[in-house]
Amino acid sequence: MRITGAVLEEIGRPRPYRRSTPLGVGTLDLEPPGPGEVLVEIECAGVCHSDLSVVDGNRVRPVPMLLGHEAAGRIVELGDGVAGPTVGQRVVTTFLPRCGDCEGCASDGIRPCLPGSAANAAGTLLAGGRRLHRAGSEVHHHLGVSAFATHAVLDARSLVPVEDDVPAEVAALMGCAVLTGGGAVVNAARPAAGETLAVVGLGGVGMAAVLVALAHEDVTVVAVDTSRDKRDTARSLGATHVFSPDEALAQGIRARAVVEAAGSVPALDTAVALTGPGGTTVTVGLPSPDARLEISPAALVGEGRSLVGSYLGSAVPARDIPRFVDMWRQGRLPVERLVTDHLPLARINEGMDALAEGTALRQIVTMR
Repeated sequence: MRITGAVLEEIGRPRPYRRSTPLGVGTLDLEPPGPGEVLVEIECAGVCHSDLSVVDGNRVRPVPMLLGHEAAGRIVELGDGVAGPTVGQRVVTTFLPRCGDCEGCASDGIRPCLPGSAANAAGTLLAGGRRLHRAGSEVHHHLGVSAFATHAVLDARSLVPVEDDVPAEVAALMGCAVLTGGGAVVNAARPAAGETLAVVGLGGVGMAAVLVALAHEDVTVVAVDTSRDKRDTARSLGATHVFSPDEALAQGIRARAVVEAAGSVPALDTAVALTGPGGTTVTVGLPSPDARLEISPAALVGEGRSLVGSYLGSAVPARDIPRFVDMWRQGRLPVERLVTDHLPLARINEGMDALAEGTALRQIVTMR
């Protein structure tokens, strides 16, 4: 079938992207779903740093690549052997499929799926193929999803069904922002009543972590960012305390758990410094692979502290997305408040500019 999508033509073009247009919106050919795969009509997609990191070169992926990974849509067609999902059902896309058989999948979310990670790096679906073509040449998939398009073919293990009462943009945010930031809170930080949890970096993922932490009973939530606007937003969401990094350090904040969600070494330095004795620093941000962190092993040992990585919030999507949806239904997780703008697909390069400039939390791209 013929679809419209946003394809990354070249990595590393200069900003502003609205001028250099690394993403070209045009027509592609999409093959029908193969065995174990599903055709989805995309309703909307979020613009995330994992997309920007491919555009700016912090994550090198094969191009041309149709970007987008945080989305919601409805199933149009099922490939052979797909059981469970039904045509017409709304689904959330997830950017790391789980094969269910490897050592990573046996780790209860602690480790990524090994075949899923390999497929993501290669720009293929989980089974190894590509369903996107343009002018007779293959176009790579982004994180098994490629959601900046009117339609997508995905492995069924890259989808989690949700009920119709969940609006499309709420469903989309569940697949990355909430799953990564909120998952880091519930699966890695695990705050208990009476404890303090700090979040460093208040983008879409970090703000989702704030919301999920606030949904816990009797947890003090400290929100930290260099941006005054983002600090004001965290305060409006109900964060107990809000600081710039310098203010948090000057105040001597020491939290039992700290989630770093900025994807920068200075932010992780701050997060480590804010972690109290016996506490855990959880990092979900992805800086450049060349970035390096200096840390005192003596401080880790002497104070019994831990530094752990949490990819996709250490989540099992089929388990955790329904959990977060239930929190949303109960009014405890107002993820709609993370949405700062709505864009047509034709303005996707402007969306990348806003993300790079730090002026947006979550922009929702509509395909029509």
